[in-house]
Amino acid sequence: MFAWIKQGFFGNTRKDILSGLTVAFALIPEAIAFSIMAGVDPMVGLYASFVIAVSISFFGGRPGMISAATGAMASLMGPLVAKHGIEYLYAATVLTGLLQWLMGALKFGRFISFVPQPVITGFVNSLAIIIFLAQLPNFVGESWPMFLMVAGTLVIIYVLPLLTKAVPSALVAIIVMTIIAVWTGAPVRTVGDMGNITQTLPFFHIPDVYISLEMIMTILPISLALAVVGMTESLLTASLVDELTETDSDKNREIRGQGIANIITGFFGGMAGCAMIGQTVINVKSGGRTRLSTLVAGVFLLFLIIVLGDVVKQIPMAALVGVMFMVSIGTFEWNSLRTLYRIPLGDTVVMLTTVIIVVATHNLAIGVMIGIVLSALNFGWKMARIYANPHIEANGVKVYEIRGQLFFGTAMYFIKLFDAHNDPDHVTIDFSKSHVWDQSGTDAISKIFNKYKEAGKHMTIVGLNEESKRMVERMGLASSSSH
Repeated sequence: MFAWIKQGFFGNTRKDILSGLTVAFALIPEAIAFSIMAGVDPMVGLYASFVIAVSISFFGGRPGMISAATGAMASLMGPLVAKHGIEYLYAATVLTGLLQWLMGALKFGRFISFVPQPVITGFVNSLAIIIFLAQLPNFVGESWPMFLMVAGTLVIIYVLPLLTKAVPSALVAIIVMTIIAVWTGAPVRTVGDMGNITQTLPFFHIPDVYISLEMIMTILPISLALAVVGMTESLLTASLVDELTETDSDKNREIRGQGIANIITGFFGGMAGCAMIGQTVINVKSGGRTRLSTLVAGVFLLFLIIVLGDVVKQIPMAALVGVMFMVSIGTFEWNSLRTLYRIPLGDTVVMLTTVIIVVATHNLAIGVMIGIVLSALNFGWKMARIYANPHIEANGVKVYEIRGQLFFGTAMYFIKLFDAHNDPDHVTIDFSKSHVWDQSGTDAISKIFNKYKEAGKHMTIVGLNEESKRMVERMGLASSSSH
């Protein structure tokens, strides 16, 4: 236990604390914006971000990943809140957590292994674009000080690391820009202009709903959608952090952890959330690596709200916009553009389609699922090629060397490879360079066997690997068949 605490929380203490402080500042405008998107009070998103970040730091499976209220989840909540009220949202959040815990217990984490690289690249690039586009409304109606402060923020973020890396440059940029805004009285929008921040602690609250079958059926579709979207975004973000930090993570534990965090959130006046790729990138690039960074982000977020609420309200949005621009630039897979002409056309189409759908709909689940389906179709198209290399040996036996995979996509073409009427009396089918995958494949072999049998000819099957041989024998076809 002590070893886990030491390794999980205190293996990178200074950097984790500083990166956690940086993330906390970036969480505030996002949480408020997502609350507005969901049609609830800003404090619902802020409480959720605090509770989820703290909970996931203990229960999650990916150290250093930031989870909080997110846009992908908030976009699904609006209709439920508008029609049934906030209490139904709390109940739906608890049910979302229960579903996610069940998914983790059933080891749904393996799902990430079925997501092809083009889809992951498309997911990362689309979120980078969404993060960038989400900042643009902040410029509407603003004057030159806004543009100047954003530029100043970016200069600090990219130049300071050339001088020192002792403190995260994004944190320095936020502090410096806030001091400048207060000192000069610059006419720029601040965090306080986004929504009302109440300096009160979250409290335990059982959702005030009448539990009935009708109520459960009302929230179940929303909760299931939230659970799937949250799981998908968390798994993809965890995989990104694995790559950035060159470490591994427990995906099933992460899903269970997300579930526990959402259950707790629903009982403390918060909305359902999941991993945040933007804030996670800020954390990782600021040096955050362990659970401590996530814990600090959540605890300091609450500290900012309760103790420094009046100060937080004066943070210029320009500073946070600059930080999110940095996140967008750092998140985008620029190498995917440089190597676009080198990768197969099908993979390029899958990646671009995923980006277009996610950006157009802001629905991560739809974009990723369509990307997976397209990848499967592309793979199936490539696999659906089978041909034979026929030749007659010295003893007069005709041998068909099969090349390619025999499954439902190639079964029809496989049957057309043979000419039972004109072939000699003895035929051998060599599967040493092939594999029989399913019932469609064994049915095709059975049909060929019957054709030769009806023609009064002898057919022998050789070269089957163990798995293919078992499938063929289950159909009553021995590896050496006779008329």
